[in-house]
Amino acid sequence: MKKNEPISKVMSTSPISVHEGEPVSTVKKIIEEQGIHHVPVVSGGKLVGIISWSDLLRVSFGEFGNQDGRQLDALLDHTYTVTGLMSANPVSVSVHGTVRDAARILGEGNFHALPVVDGDKLVGIVTSTDLIRFLAEL
Repeated sequence: MKKNEPISKVMSTSPISVHEGEPVSTVKKIIEEQGIHHVPVVSGGKLVGIISWSDLLRVSFGEFGNQDGRQLDALLDHTYTVTGLMSANPVSVSVHGTVRDAARILGEGNFHALPVVDGDKLVGIVTSTDLIRFLAEL
């Protein structure tokens, strides 16, 4: 059955990530240009957090909604840090896990992306959309 397939069949390998010291505007640019909604945060390859598009919307529109793009980036970088906005120590799934493991974790949590790790090293990411598409294939 598909639910017992390894997570490696579903996950995106080599996910786009940022280092914890990057400016917030870098995360915003990645999300906008790559069309993704979740960016893992690493320190030396080790997963330390994750930032979602919702995290950025919460602060960029809530406080600075009427700024142009460059002004908004400058304000975000001056006011926030990646480590301040990220969800630290995010729930993750092992690279040795299954589709069922990922579905269970995403179903129980209040999030839609799950970093895939080998030990503490980021090796991929799987989203609820990835799982739905995979399970819907006939």
